Amino acid sequence: MNKDSTSTPTRRSFLKSTLGAGAILGFPTVIPSSAMGKAGHTAPSNRINIGVLACGSRSGVAADYQSYDKSQIVAVCDPIYERRVVRAFEWGVQDHYSDFREVLAREDVDAVHISTADHWHVPMSLAAARAGKDIYCEKPLGISIEQDLAAREIVSKHKRVFQYGTQQRSSQVCRMGIELILNGHIGEIQDIVVWCPGGFQGGSPTPVLPVPQGFDYDLWLGPAPEAPFSYDRCLNPEYNSKAIWYVYDYAIGFLGGWGAHPLDQLQWWADHEERGIPLTYQGRGQIPPQGLFNTVFRWDMECTYPDGLTVRFLDTESAHARVAELPAKITTDQLSGQGTLFVGSEGWVSVSRTVFHTSSGELRRKARNPGPIRLPVSSNHGHNFVDACLARKQPLSTLDSAISSDLISHMCDLSIRTGETLKWDPIRQTVIGSAEAVSRMHRPMRQPWTL
Repeated sequence: MNKDSTSTPTRRSFLKSTLGAGAILGFPTVIPSSAMGKAGHTAPSNRINIGVLACGSRSGVAADYQSYDKSQIVAVCDPIYERRVVRAFEWGVQDHYSDFREVLAREDVDAVHISTADHWHVPMSLAAARAGKDIYCEKPLGISIEQDLAAREIVSKHKRVFQYGTQQRSSQVCRMGIELILNGHIGEIQDIVVWCPGGFQGGSPTPVLPVPQGFDYDLWLGPAPEAPFSYDRCLNPEYNSKAIWYVYDYAIGFLGGWGAHPLDQLQWWADHEERGIPLTYQGRGQIPPQGLFNTVFRWDMECTYPDGLTVRFLDTESAHARVAELPAKITTDQLSGQGTLFVGSEGWVSVSRTVFHTSSGELRRKARNPGPIRLPVSSNHGHNFVDACLARKQPLSTLDSAISSDLISHMCDLSIRTGETLKWDPIRQTVIGSAEAVSRMHRPMRQPWTL
């Protein structure tokens, strides 16, 4: 059933009231009908009903809900008609929508899975929390520091379950590698290196094209600045239809988009060590001088903790070029893709999505029984989220940790854009050392959208 043109009076009233108020995201809380045990709904102690918000490539992760007996997808949403129809068919879902607010208005939706472009992540997560929904949100978190800090409301005020889409915390090899480090098998940590794929140059905002039928382009843009519809912005398969990851109006590029994964592994360790995040940021990076794509695409940053421990954060190409400079005998093969390297006084461990490397075979063998410090075990990130919703507890990738790792990306981006060494004040929660960087903590949002 296509719900775009027909909706119940409750949904119609919901949309009218939010639009009329001018603060689109300030919804009243909606209590799931399943919480009341209505006839025809599975009790929440047995099943979570999920709405998938955005049906592009990243939404494929949501298929895990359909294979889990504790969850089911009951609605999908995307401003592109073809995308949502295809996903609805694939998953056997009857209801599909263009406007995410209609999904949030449904009383039978307990949680949402957000796989939109980055500029929608925090605004949509806040909207879902205010509507009483639990949230699985793809990485990265916000497109500004202001958005990251505003996201705290999701848990602190609305008490919602929030799972960050850094699926590597549900990877056995990542967990085993971090456990080796936490149990002291490489000694005192002396250096850390983080790397991930860089971005792209190119793209063109022209020629300006008519918006295709079945594409609500205004809703797709949402809080982003108004911009003419063009092939490279939305449709070019050369960029796998992912140009939104390289346009600064919608993202900060792969500093956050890919960096979220290895930085999350850094933060997983740092959270257990109660380290917070690095406070000083300096280095260099490149921004395309022309074209549609204008996010940082090459970088080499140093991020330093108060005790002097430094994290070197590079794009993968730069890491390969500087492999001889890195503080461990790691090969370019071991630097493939993305990863996080911890170098200690007694050895090193490197973790990435599907493998972890160690400085010796003896160290690797210890991963089977690393010691008393153990991390939570999860084999599926989506299932872990569903279990957390049912248990009313925070899942594996928490909002607090997401905010911390995302702030590292933003501080690197701001340091590159201002050309200045920047410091983060963890007490005042602000950048210090640059008036320009402070101003860039905020991103204006196109009306009527607000935080």
